[in-house]
Amino acid sequence: MPPIVKRLALQEYETVWHEMQNFTQNRDKQTADEIWIVEHPPIYTLGLNGKREHLLNDVNIPVIETDRGGQITYHGPGQLVIYLLLDIERLNMGVRPVVTLLEQAMIKALSQYGLKAMAKPEAPGVYINDRKIGSVGIRVKRGCCYHGLSLNNDLDLTPFNYINTCGYTDLEVTRLSDLDVKITNYELAVPVIHHLIQAISK
Repeated sequence: MPPIVKRLALQEYETVWHEMQNFTQNRDKQTADEIWIVEHPPIYTLGLNGKREHLLNDVNIPVIETDRGGQITYHGPGQLVIYLLLDIERLNMGVRPVVTLLEQAMIKALSQYGLKAMAKPEAPGVYINDRKIGSVGIRVKRGCCYHGLSLNNDLDLTPFNYINTCGYTDLEVTRLSDLDVKITNYELAVPVIHHLIQAISK
């Protein structure tokens, strides 16, 4: 059964996060997997390994401690966020293969726009010319994963200046709109989700 794809539009991070937790807690072995497409209003999120000292300036953007893996990152309008709610036990997948799946879906999607992106084993995510364009972070409970990926499409990158993105002091970020690719988030979501479903269905 292919995953159900839902378009959630612009929604508060905390609302969607708790909906993911509830979905994962209440699903059973017959529940179809889901993929959610969403954007969030401006927010910094701290992963389970996140440290407050990586927030360098006290700016007027909320900070929330969440339960995904990883450090601090920023979400805002113009960034494509895709949440992957999979029964990875049923799919016979581990955590690292799910992270790789998310990275490769972004890399393959970006290649369709003539962009050469790569993953770094030592620093999860997707990079173009050593600048981060895509982030990943998941949580596994009851043999199922939630959270997923964020891909910088046409968002304001300024808030990244106020954090050590993903815990790195000198990590620069980029976005598709700076690389001569002008598309909507939903257009960008199509190839990313195509490659996710293709890989899950193998």
